[in-house]
Amino acid sequence: MSDVTSGQEARSVVSFFPLAWRQDLVKRSAIALDNHHGNAAIDFWRNTCRDLGAELIARGCPEEEMRLQILDFQAAVQVELLEMHRAELARG
Repeated sequence: MSDVTSGQEARSVVSFFPLAWRQDLVKRSAIALDNHHGNAAIDFWRNTCRDLGAELIARGCPEEEMRLQILDFQAAVQVELLEMHRAELARG
């Protein structure tokens, strides 16, 4: 007996845990980005985002969703950088 009914194939929906919610990844990325300067920072950031996007695509994430996840991740890292520097200023 088959799991397929009426000639229709069963479809599964895969949800991807948002990159921006992966606090360890966001924090590590913010610290690493903060330790780079100039072209090294640009290269690091491009490579990080490119690698994360490629990982999502390889896991079956649709390209449009991947792009949105990368944008949200970038925003989360920027917020983390802001909070890191704000804390440094508060310490004096």
